[in-house]
Amino acid sequence: MLFPRPRSLGGLIFLGLLLVSLPLLGGVVSAALEISRLADSSERLVLHGIQATRYTQALVRQVAAMERSARLYQLLGRPQLRGVFDENHRRMQAVLDGLAVLPSEPARDALVAGIRARAQDIAHRLGSQDAGPRAAALSEFGALSQDTGRLSLLASQQIDRELEGVRAETERTRRRLLWQTAALIPISVGAAFTFALLLGRPLRDIDVAIANLGNGRLDQPVNVRGPPTDLEALGRQIEWLRRRLIEVAEERERFLRHVSHELKTPLANIREGSELLLEGAVGSLRPEQREIAGILRENGLQLQQLIENLLSYSQWQTKRGGLELSQFQLKPLIDSVIESYQLRVAARRLRLAVDVDDLVLDADRNKLKLILDNLLSNAVKFSPAGGVVGLAAHAEGDQLILDVTDEGPGVAPTDRGRIFEPFFQGATPQDGLVRGTGIGLSVVQEFARAHGGNIELVEGGGRGSRFRLRLPMGRSGVGDAAQVVAQAVES
Repeated sequence: MLFPRPRSLGGLIFLGLLLVSLPLLGGVVSAALEISRLADSSERLVLHGIQATRYTQALVRQVAAMERSARLYQLLGRPQLRGVFDENHRRMQAVLDGLAVLPSEPARDALVAGIRARAQDIAHRLGSQDAGPRAAALSEFGALSQDTGRLSLLASQQIDRELEGVRAETERTRRRLLWQTAALIPISVGAAFTFALLLGRPLRDIDVAIANLGNGRLDQPVNVRGPPTDLEALGRQIEWLRRRLIEVAEERERFLRHVSHELKTPLANIREGSELLLEGAVGSLRPEQREIAGILRENGLQLQQLIENLLSYSQWQTKRGGLELSQFQLKPLIDSVIESYQLRVAARRLRLAVDVDDLVLDADRNKLKLILDNLLSNAVKFSPAGGVVGLAAHAEGDQLILDVTDEGPGVAPTDRGRIFEPFFQGATPQDGLVRGTGIGLSVVQEFARAHGGNIELVEGGGRGSRFRLRLPMGRSGVGDAAQVVAQAVES
């Protein structure tokens, strides 16, 4: 490094602005100097032109005055007329002295010297006592007038030449400034682009890091590259936050696993006891006792489903679960899921409308069963007493299209964008004694994505809700999705 580079964002921005503005500032200063030089040249040209014009006009007047006073003196011979001539001669010499002060011009200087000598010769001859020299002096005024006329012409030609020179210099300066501007603009743009890259790279890194954190992609390390050290420090803070979020997520997963496993044992005892009561192991039950035992059994099943959701979600999030693909018929699987809901369906006086084609799938049977279990559980839970729960499945190309519908209150518009988020529970009221954990639909989405499919809430389905599951029916569709399964799980 030839010079120290600013390490802070503020210093780098200041340096960037300085380097971007320096070429433009240099161009402005150069243009100002050129304009000042042209202004000085124009001012000198105007000043010298005015002075030369004034002097030549004064010289013409003084020559005429000298001739007039000389002729009167020759005619009348009065001494005071000679004094008038001498005064006019002195004034003419002063005018010639003023012309001599102007910028040197060889032709003009020679002509001024000739006029001065001729005027001096006229004055000398006019002082003679003889009539001949005085008459010769008067004849010299014609030549003197011609010399002053040529001097006036030379002054005009000199002004024209200087004006043309200024005009040519102005044109050269204009072209020079245009080329200078054309060269400075790319330099300034290049400097601005360079500093934009220097600042844009760490800012893009920070933007990507924040986006990854917001989307739950905690496996992407945060690496913010400088040069600003304060942005690098911010990147290190974001990396620390990412690690803390990973730790919190791991602690949450451990908590879910521990709680779920701890709940399974007493829940198994409750379910076994309720089953024994319903089977009459301790004697026949009265109708009201059987109803209570049925309530225990139903809520035990619901609690079991919630715990299985927690375990499945925890196992999948920690990447310990995978797809166990096998071929099986869809209809028997759906029948087995529906069978487990017969008691709840009867208790709520619901009607199941099932329309399932006889299809063969190549998928993970247990995970598809859990998907169906969650979708049907939601439909039963939110359906009003006496309502209809629909379940339809058919093939569309090489995909399975499975719809689960209910006649409940539906999903609130404000909740539709978040219903598949883990642990999100919408504002729609739920019936029953056990409230959900909010991960059922999240598990459905994770397992659907793992198969290369998806789950969506279909809009405009009329009353209630309609969830549509799309899954590839063959192993090839699942294989194509294998490369994105990890990303789908992490997101």
